[in-house]
Amino acid sequence: MPSVPASAPTTAASAPAKLPPAADRVYQHVKQGVLDRRYEGGTLLTEGELAEAVGVSRTPVREALLRLETEGLLRLYPKKGALVLPVSAQEIADVVETRVLVEEFTVRRAVPAPPALLARLEELLAAQRRHVESGDLAAFAVEDRCFHAEIVRHAGNQILSRLYDQLRDRQLRMGVALMHAHPDRIAQNVTEHTEILEALRAGDADAAAAAVRAHLSRVEVLVRGGEVR
Repeated sequence: MPSVPASAPTTAASAPAKLPPAADRVYQHVKQGVLDRRYEGGTLLTEGELAEAVGVSRTPVREALLRLETEGLLRLYPKKGALVLPVSAQEIADVVETRVLVEEFTVRRAVPAPPALLARLEELLAAQRRHVESGDLAAFAVEDRCFHAEIVRHAGNQILSRLYDQLRDRQLRMGVALMHAHPDRIAQNVTEHTEILEALRAGDADAAAAAVRAHLSRVEVLVRGGEVR
């Protein structure tokens, strides 16, 4: 009877990790650069520079840039490159108006706030304070946005949650730009977030809604007051 050959031993580390597709890598590289302002509004990006930076050919670069153009972050110019679009005054007004409508409603719906929500908001505030100390504006903007999104999510309206998620990139970009222009605003954001949390903890829906509206109104005034790129 012929012997059965032993199977080759396998190891978990035998296969290298698979990289994402080249176009996805370019997309993430450029998008993150726009959101954290490494690529400011008015910057002209060329296919050659991006291909070299990411280590890919020009074909996936074109694919990624087309995708970013449809998201409103870039405008393509044939044979020249892609221009990073500044944030317009109309976009600022539209985003803040939408946020006020969604966040005032959802913060009221979040009262009485469950212990899990209050604990999560405390964690996010603690992370924001750490980023204030380290001066990491991009990381602070992410935690800032997560603080508000957590309240929206706990209101339990899935349609509003999805609508709010669509604002994510615009919120992050505006937030980083605002903090670059007004460094003192970072600590003030923490104070205003604390006021929102305390109103939720007290079960005061009116105070929570007023704190959200005041917070977003101050943000709009400051962003409108300067050129956002």
